[in-house]
Amino acid sequence: MKGDGFTRREVGILVGAVAVLFAGGTLGFMSVLHESWHEALYRTIVTASLTGLDTTPRGLGAELLTILIVLSGVAIFGYFAAQIFDAIAHSVLGGAWREKKRRKMIEQLRDHIIVCGYGRVGRRAGDELREAGFPYVVLDFSEDALEHAREHDDLFVDGSGAEDEDLVKAGIDRARGIIVASDDDGDNLYITLSVKARRPEVTVIARASSEEAGRKLKLAGADRVVTPYTTAGRVMAQLMIRPQVTSFVHAMTSSDAPDLNWEEIEVTSECGAAGRTIGDLGISSRTGAHIVAVRRQGGVLEMRPTKDTVLEESDVIVGIGSPEEIGRLEALFGAQAGVVEGDND
Repeated sequence: MKGDGFTRREVGILVGAVAVLFAGGTLGFMSVLHESWHEALYRTIVTASLTGLDTTPRGLGAELLTILIVLSGVAIFGYFAAQIFDAIAHSVLGGAWREKKRRKMIEQLRDHIIVCGYGRVGRRAGDELREAGFPYVVLDFSEDALEHAREHDDLFVDGSGAEDEDLVKAGIDRARGIIVASDDDGDNLYITLSVKARRPEVTVIARASSEEAGRKLKLAGADRVVTPYTTAGRVMAQLMIRPQVTSFVHAMTSSDAPDLNWEEIEVTSECGAAGRTIGDLGISSRTGAHIVAVRRQGGVLEMRPTKDTVLEESDVIVGIGSPEEIGRLEALFGAQAGVVEGDND
């Protein structure tokens, strides 16, 4: 047994044992009682199945053979019944235990991502989150999607993102954001509206099949809209026009690049960096990482900031460097006020 059912080997053993019992009993009764093959087979089946005989075995040989068949039948069918009971117990009790454990793990999550719609796009998003070590919960009702989630040990909720109850089960009230990746634009629009109505501040990244659907999703409150076909076409064209540049950008943002990490860090009031310049903080010399962009509070992205760029509270800096350098950068901006001291770049 493998917990939830029979293996092929176990089924083969069971069928083989029954076949050997019936064949052996038939040949035995044909030999000791001189019965025809169908009479001997009938006697074997009713004996092994404990349904009883309409005649008493004649002679010591027939009696001993009957005893052997009865005991063998009890053993085989008893084992078969035990396996069925074990399969049912594992399926019912084991499934309930796994569901309870999964629900408890989801309830403990904070600042996680919900992946709503676990088709091709949603699964790829899940792969990226898994490789990055970022916690996420799958929300889908398709059996194929749920089976894929089980195979990859993903936390999941069997439900729909259009239902508030299912969103709550997935932890929407504690989540950092939600990836709305259904292949139906109408569903994505409704899910986006539902999420934003409940938590306007949560980040929603939505999939759209067309530019028109993308505009509607933006109006519904989606923070970012991704159009897979448009994006794929753009990348394919750029690979033809600027192959090296496109390959470089892909390598820079790929999770397969172990020596190069990107990270975004918010400038908080506690870190002591607000109101100071990048040069004054000595970021490059102290961490080895480089700041390549600053997103201001209003959403404006300032590219190629200089050492004279002043950081303000709630700005988000985009840094690049090795894992060790990014670690030092995070530590620098995680410091308490007064700890970040100047060191001109």
